[in-house]
Formats: sequence, C-alpha cells, structure tokens
Amino acid sequence: MKELYLIRHGETDLNKKGIVQGRGVNSSLNETGRRQAAQFHEQYKEAGFEKIYISSLQRTYESIEPFVQMDIPVEKFAELDEISWGRHEGQVSGNSYREFHDLIKAWKQGQVSNRISGGESPLEVQERLQIFLKHLDQTEEKKVLICSHGRSMRILLCTLFNRTLQEMDAYPHHNLCLYVVRWDGHDARMIRENDLSHLHA
Repeated sequence: MKELYLIRHGETDLNKKGIVQGRGVNSSLNETGRRQAAQFHEQYKEAGFEKIYISSLQRTYESIEPFVQMDIPVEKFAELDEISWGRHEGQVSGNSYREFHDLIKAWKQGQVSNRISGGESPLEVQERLQIFLKHLDQTEEKKVLICSHGRSMRILLCTLFNRTLQEMDAYPHHNLCLYVVRWDGHDARMIRENDLSHLHA
C-alpha cells in the first residue's frame, strides 16, 4: 500500500492574471507561490517522503525545491505535465471564454476526446498518466510526494479512483492544495481532499 501526497504547484503570475498556462507554458512561481511552497515544506518536512515526482515544468520543481535540500530523490515525468490548451496557451482566459465553456460542458457530458485546436483531450492526458502510474506501481517507495497541475491532477484522481473523466470537476483544487490517497495499485482510498491547512498554519 502506497501513500500518495498529491499537490498542485504554487501560484504563478499567470495564475493571478487569469492567463491560460498548460503544457506549453513553462512559467515560474511568483512571490506568493514561493511562500506557499515554503509553508508546505514547513508543515511536511518530517513526513518521511521517500521519493518526489514532478512534471517537466519549472513550476512543479520550484514548488518542491525546499525538499531538494533534504536530499530526497526527485524524478521528472513529462507524463505529469498539465493538459495542453493548444492555441490558447498564454492567452487571457476571458478572451476565449465561450470556447472553454463549451469544451468543459462537453467534457462533463462525457465527450472526453474533445480538445481545443492544437491541444490535448482529457483522454490523451489520462493515457500518459497511466504510464506514470504503471511505473509508480512497480517501485518500492511507500510514501511519495507528487507535484502536478490542476487539470492533470483531476484526471489522475479520476484514474486512481476508477471514475469516469466526465467527473473530473468533482475534485476541486487551489494552488498548493493537497490530496492524500492510499493506493495499492488497484484500489484507492481518499485520506485528505483539497487540504489547504498548511497555508494557514
């Protein structure tokens, strides 16, 4: 049985400005995001993480960087990257609100192979996340920290709990939120959901 600590990366300036940042935007944490990373580290520095997994994007590395000083092994997996929002990457989300609204609505109706032009569908993201989970299942570490992104984390949770992708939005998230899941390679049990208590300690 593994205990998975799943976090979303800390705040970036693009988060703050409502700019779309998916797999194709490699943004860094802002001052608030760095503070969130420090607060999470302070709360969980003695949790006993045996391994840390991050996406290939800089904002996930910066979110767990305080743990790097503790010599905890870190491994990058591009499979953990955020969904690609295609031609809307780097654009203000309000400028394409209608297209996003229609896409999210289609996903909720089960049309999870739909995507924005040049981007990825939830189904495609799930396929790469399954590669990561297959690797994770074969490792010996029992307590791991995984830093990912909002949409990809929702898809990962659906996969862990064998829920359909149209249920993605059942998993809320905020910058540097925490989910704790116990997983045996087949079945999962939720221990903590969208926990932000470390940011208010």
